[in-house]
Amino acid sequence: MSTPATVTEWKRVSARQVDVNGISLRVFEHGPADADQHDKPLVVLCHGFPELAFSWRHQVLALGAAGYRVLAPDMRGFGGSSRPEEVDAYDTLTVCADLVGLLDAVGADDAVFVGHDWGAQVVWQMALAHPERVRGVVGMSVPVAPRSPVAPLPVMQRRLGDAFYMVWFQEPGVADRALAQNVRRTLVTREIWSAEWAGRPDENFPPAPWLSEEELAYYVEEFERTGFTGGLNYYRNLDRTWELTEHLAGRTVDCPSLFVTGSADPVGRFMPADRLEEVLTDLRGRVVLDGAGHWIQQERAGAVSAALLEFLAGVG
Repeated sequence: MSTPATVTEWKRVSARQVDVNGISLRVFEHGPADADQHDKPLVVLCHGFPELAFSWRHQVLALGAAGYRVLAPDMRGFGGSSRPEEVDAYDTLTVCADLVGLLDAVGADDAVFVGHDWGAQVVWQMALAHPERVRGVVGMSVPVAPRSPVAPLPVMQRRLGDAFYMVWFQEPGVADRALAQNVRRTLVTREIWSAEWAGRPDENFPPAPWLSEEELAYYVEEFERTGFTGGLNYYRNLDRTWELTEHLAGRTVDCPSLFVTGSADPVGRFMPADRLEEVLTDLRGRVVLDGAGHWIQQERAGAVSAALLEFLAGVG
């Protein structure tokens, strides 16, 4: 099992700006640049909210050491990548177009795409919208399901209420200010963000056991600089993405796929993974890490890296 990466090791990973789809992505790159793509596939790691390419530090080093070329972008709206001001610039098809542009920029025909949280939503959509560019796909924490017959936000409001965090995130500026007021608190809170949470006095929790103060400081510094608006805009495009993807209704993902989650991940309470096989025709497995929460690639770094390496070995 690989040794968890340190911040010092991460800062040695090569990073560059790549122009794609009218924006610039900061992309971290590791592993053999001249790897034969027909021998070992290129791997693209897509983070969620509120995260960064840094969230994949353990997997970037482990996969690179195993001979895979790995790209981990700060996704549109995050970190060192462009943060367009228009809310409409963050629908999932647009984010997928960023990834297509990234493949074009590095001269790759296809890749195995791995996503966590919002990144999972993106890579599932990538496999549906651009199947010719996806050799395999791994979603973590957020499962794929057949297209809903109705837009998602009204359903969330009806079932979970206006206080549910995805609903609270919708009004531009509101959650943005609350989350940015004390970035450290936002990142270490043990609750799901809400208006009620935002109105209470600041807690002073230590970071989770799997996150050092140095690692937390890396996140805090980045989000104090960028704010959270870019990431929140992904949520503000939930219904718009649903509208834009009508043409994909009924499609299946036919490349090799894998789903990874933690048994204690709260996402499973409102997004159950009970319809995977209706979309994924070549599902190679479900990995459920006992006792693990939402941030699994950091919390269970070795287990996640091992699951990815096993999956990649079977993709070819």
